[in-house]
Amino acid sequence: MMDTVRPVDEMLPAPRLAALGLQHVLVMYAGAVAVPLIIGRALKLPPEQVAFLISADLFVCGVVTLIQSFGAPGVGIRLPVMMGVTFAAVGPMVAMAGNPAIGLLGIYGAVIVAGVVGVLLAPFMSRLLPLFPPVVTGTIITVIGISLMRIGINWAGGGLPTSPSFGSPFNLGMALFVLLVILAITKFGRGFVANVSVLLGIVAGCLAAAALGEMSFSKVGAAPWFGLVLPFQFGPPTFDPVACLTMSLVMLVVMIESTGMFLAVGEMTGTRITGDDLTRGLRADGVGTILGGVFNTFPYTSFSQNVGLVGVTGVRSRYVAVAGGLILVVLGLIPKLGALVESVPTAVLGGAGIVMFGMVAATGIRILGAVDFKAGRNNLFVVAISIGVGMIPLVSPTLLKKLPETLQPLLDSGILLASIAAVLLNAFLNGLGSAEASAAELRQAATAADHA
Repeated sequence: MMDTVRPVDEMLPAPRLAALGLQHVLVMYAGAVAVPLIIGRALKLPPEQVAFLISADLFVCGVVTLIQSFGAPGVGIRLPVMMGVTFAAVGPMVAMAGNPAIGLLGIYGAVIVAGVVGVLLAPFMSRLLPLFPPVVTGTIITVIGISLMRIGINWAGGGLPTSPSFGSPFNLGMALFVLLVILAITKFGRGFVANVSVLLGIVAGCLAAAALGEMSFSKVGAAPWFGLVLPFQFGPPTFDPVACLTMSLVMLVVMIESTGMFLAVGEMTGTRITGDDLTRGLRADGVGTILGGVFNTFPYTSFSQNVGLVGVTGVRSRYVAVAGGLILVVLGLIPKLGALVESVPTAVLGGAGIVMFGMVAATGIRILGAVDFKAGRNNLFVVAISIGVGMIPLVSPTLLKKLPETLQPLLDSGILLASIAAVLLNAFLNGLGSAEASAAELRQAATAADHA
């Protein structure tokens, strides 16, 4: 009698595992390095330190992916899930970066506290599901994308709006060129090529910039081939109470997003997700976030583009993600690669950023597409008011500046404002359903979004 092996536990031949793992890495790479670039430049760190942030991010991406997909005692959902830094934390971290009392070390302290909160909350998340039906999660993800779009547009202009070259014809032309390349590959590419259109667009932009003499590789040549990622490279973390609270709220949103992704992957792989599975997966998010704070990087979550890739390829083995995690660890230990990514012109990232951040917003809109707005008319008020509240820091940054300074990291984040508004409005207008009903709705919405 033959033993039956679940599709998620199937061990594929090594060459195929390596190729499929590399594919997952390429699909997530542009998004994975975007957050350290954003935070590093918001902090005005020198290029070599930004390069280190990228190497640390790739290294921890790999470690956390291994924990999530291969598993450890009590940790890891053991599904084909790739892990990366969440965009949900970008807004609050940029606000913290602009506060001299918090800075980078305060960000790391807040990240560590958020990870501990995530580990502690993991067993109880199923009880919180009624707070986050698709009308809430879809609204939050939409606001994330809209809020990040400002960063993408500033990149397209060349970086800081105060720069003399901001909005120059070269910068705008380069961003447009990258955007057109991505669109062309998306339309005419097939299979693997179409899946890595963003990365190929960035590569094309870099080649064009180098040909025009606008991209220097001197720092790449000076960077070593190998470098360890050591804990607390920038010094011991500090713990600002408001920053820790803000990042803990972000962690709660991240765990709800991860819940949707886990349920979607379970549907795609034919795996029934139990409460214990969900707890292990969310606990891995928390453990990964703690490791992020310790190893000089940021909060971690499952990457939605890789969830979609599982559905596109039909490959359900979790060992593909394990192979991808190993590749990320190796890449994180090669500083030359971090220096190469840091040397990418900001305008090149702008064309890709518009696509990446717009896709985040589009994912939220797709989830909202599963919401009943006709019979459930109150849902319109939840979405409308929450998005309006979330836009306050974007359209009127000084509106809330006269409120207590200790609240500014929270008030500067449209994402968190929208999250709080959506949860409270939904509870007030719609009440709370059962955890089972919310889980079913979230699974349906997340699956629809990732198959779209």
